[in-house]
Amino acid sequence: MIEQLSDVPIERLLRELRPQALGTVVRKFHDFAAAEDAVQEASLAAAVQWPRDGIPKNPRAWLTAVAFRRMADHIRRESARRRRESEVAIAAALDAAHATESTGVEITPQEDDTLALLFMCCHPALTPASAIALTLRAVGGLTTAEIARAFLVPEATMAQRISRAKQSIKNSGIPFQLPTTEDRARRLRSVLHVLYLIFNEGYTSSAGPDLRRDDLSHEAMRLTRIVHQLQPDDTEVAGLFALMLLTDARRPARCGAGGELIPLAQQNRALWDKRQIDEGIALISATLPKGSVGPYQLQAAIAAVHDEAARAEDTDWPQILALYELLRRLSDNPMVRLNHAIAAAMVHGATKGLELLDSLKSDARLSNHHRLDAVRAHLLELAGDRESAVRSYRAAAGKTGSLPERNYLLAQAARLSSEL
Repeated sequence: MIEQLSDVPIERLLRELRPQALGTVVRKFHDFAAAEDAVQEASLAAAVQWPRDGIPKNPRAWLTAVAFRRMADHIRRESARRRRESEVAIAAALDAAHATESTGVEITPQEDDTLALLFMCCHPALTPASAIALTLRAVGGLTTAEIARAFLVPEATMAQRISRAKQSIKNSGIPFQLPTTEDRARRLRSVLHVLYLIFNEGYTSSAGPDLRRDDLSHEAMRLTRIVHQLQPDDTEVAGLFALMLLTDARRPARCGAGGELIPLAQQNRALWDKRQIDEGIALISATLPKGSVGPYQLQAAIAAVHDEAARAEDTDWPQILALYELLRRLSDNPMVRLNHAIAAAMVHGATKGLELLDSLKSDARLSNHHRLDAVRAHLLELAGDRESAVRSYRAAAGKTGSLPERNYLLAQAARLSSEL
């Protein structure tokens, strides 16, 4: 870690360490559900003891050792319940815990345990949607409600999906273990989708008092960089990493002094991270000519066009609209269609954008999402219909769980109301 451990909030440290410890425990015992419970119990113990006693010299080893002991307890209980001996497994768990705790060094695989856990969660017994949900929970540390919002489904539906995913792995009889090289290739697209969703939740939090959750977006970028290093010739891996670099580069200008949301058009572009922009543009420029173009590459290209504009009014909207036209052909995603409507409005006028928005009313994935009302409000304002814009801003504010977004939307409604 770059920062001194004493300077890192314990909650943030545990968020970083939990997936790493879980990857180690799952790798050793091949029981995801039990390992997740063990690491959760170890995290609770750390949350109580570390503020009181101080953070251990090797907090990851401490967390893993405690989780190993919890696994030993679990095996002992299962042994008693099933009336069969498991002394060898219990001894192995206790020996591992003792060795880890006494030496301060745990035996780890050559690759990052969190990344290994990512691939393990994309289990062949699961559908892609279930694998992504499980990984977001285990690796990203997102709550069930946050995952549900990312998938645009009710929280109860997502809770059932995650529960079924765990049960499917257990019933399949397929070991929950490190995937082979061939397995990794098959699971890569699901892994990229997970990293994309984790980054998005970190860049714009779906709920809570803060606009961003930098721990999530930074972890997604760290893992994506590792995947890119392992798969340097995969153009969609490169595209996703470029997209993250180009989007995250705007982070310093997205919030005001009080944490309030600042929209893209009003941001101080001098605050954008030029180093990240240069890295992202170089990466996507080298990737696009290599072969077939995928959704992540197109999104990265759109982000690059935004980042290359010195001022908002210099943005090349015709080029962005053309890129969204290509993206729509590749992805049946309502958010893509929503952003395409914005680009169309910037090129052909607000009326055209509003016409495109009307086609999204019947899409159940987006009909109750605050962004649909927020975009409609913005376009109605551009079209000069301020009364309708006020109603849409207020409707959007009532649907978002993000306090900064809600405050921004209500402020826009109040501004327009005062001008009527």
